[in-house]
Amino acid sequence: MTDLSKFETKEELHKFLIENKKTLIAEKKFMMKEADAISFYVPIITEKGDALKADPANTRNLLQKDSIRVRVVINTTNLLDSHGDVHIKGIWKKSLKEQKNLYLLQEHQMKFANIITDDVSASTKTYKWRDLGFDFEGETEALVFDANIEKSRNPFMFEQYAKGYVKEHSAGMRYVDIFMCVNSGERWAKEEKENWDKYYPEIINKDVADSMGYFWAVTTAKIIEGSAVVKGSNYATPTISVKEQEPPKGTPDKIENSRQYDTVSINEFKEILSKHLKN
Repeated sequence: MTDLSKFETKEELHKFLIENKKTLIAEKKFMMKEADAISFYVPIITEKGDALKADPANTRNLLQKDSIRVRVVINTTNLLDSHGDVHIKGIWKKSLKEQKNLYLLQEHQMKFANIITDDVSASTKTYKWRDLGFDFEGETEALVFDANIEKSRNPFMFEQYAKGYVKEHSAGMRYVDIFMCVNSGERWAKEEKENWDKYYPEIINKDVADSMGYFWAVTTAKIIEGSAVVKGSNYATPTISVKEQEPPKGTPDKIENSRQYDTVSINEFKEILSKHLKN
């Protein structure tokens, strides 16, 4: 990507961006967007929006299990991230209809050793920012992964989730529809200013947009994978819940008089099992 730090004024930068817009958009579409090293603090939260505090007893319980179920936020809209992008609501609609085989990975490494799970159900859900633990007004459309994690597949990441250590995530994605937005009154920036006026009201961290004077509005993108990361380009991507994996529907939670199985006849055992399966 082009180094944008060399420009001395905003006007000089904005003119360069607009003159090279086609090339810059092609560069963005060619690469796969991943996390970067920008530093933020993000709380892990529960589904009720409260800060998820580590419960030693529950952690010990989860660590003893062979599998756990997590709900994690892979991406949120309306936040100007460290790539200069603002994801617009509806960004994932087309992709989620087309992409059925998704992975939850460790730090965007598409290698067998870094797969956390492929047992993933992806969807978009609307959350109030405050329910996600952030001091912003309004709502965001979150890309959410509900995933079952087997200890045997990636023991290290199983432990990280069980202990509540995974605080951020990142979408491995490709850009599809993207618009340059520039805050300029110059005639050569007419189209980009119209884009700015259209999408700027949706940004929740407007101070960042104001200081840059430009951003990219991403209206359509293709999700490739979601990753657990230490720091993501979009910091509003917490773990929502970590819990025991629920047994399949129709599985009896408990069969009474289980100690009798060693002494009852086969027919009696079938009778007891049949009774509880019906219940």
